[in-house]
Amino acid sequence: MIKVAPSILAADFACLGSEVEEIRRGGADYVHFDVMDGAFVPNISFGVPVLKSLRKATELFLDVHLMIDRPIRYVERFCDAGADLVNIHVEADTEENNLAALEKIRAKGKKCGVTLKPGTPAEAAAPYLQLVDLVLVMTVEPGFGGQSFMFDMMDKVRTLRSMLDAVNPGCDLEVDGGITDKTAAVAKAAGANILVAGSAVFGKADRAAAIAAIRNSETE
Repeated sequence: MIKVAPSILAADFACLGSEVEEIRRGGADYVHFDVMDGAFVPNISFGVPVLKSLRKATELFLDVHLMIDRPIRYVERFCDAGADLVNIHVEADTEENNLAALEKIRAKGKKCGVTLKPGTPAEAAAPYLQLVDLVLVMTVEPGFGGQSFMFDMMDKVRTLRSMLDAVNPGCDLEVDGGITDKTAAVAKAAGANILVAGSAVFGKADRAAAIAAIRNSETE
């Protein structure tokens, strides 16, 4: 089943609660919550206090993507603030610390995931695949919204889907970056089942139609 996770990085922060309510009514499955620290990626977004406030405003699944250095320091705080899933970058720390961070998330009763930057090969996710509920492939460089979709990442998506089918077939495969109703079809065909979209949803007047177009897109 294809799920759509609008990224609130593209929402109007002045009315974030109503923006999220609108995508809920429009059929969104998840809210994608991008956390940037200005160190791991060259931008700063929002953190625990905003997540805690948003948790009070919605019952939607909160998919928290930590684009931060050494996430083991903060994963429990994001779990406590209301994340349903906490996702860390494989590049953000040592394998040992990343595995420990995933265990901390699990101990909090939350789902966990790992993310790969465009330049990181699929094989870098191998140590984590049996532990996680989700693998995220970035199809833009993390740190800024509005970038163009990297079609050459689809080989990585196909490879990861094959790797997951061998060891953890129930694991979700998410794609984030440059998703539109056109690129969504390409990502789905490669094996992704969760699609993160920012401006392609929040930049449209009719959010329900935008979400439906992404979910139902097909390759030509």
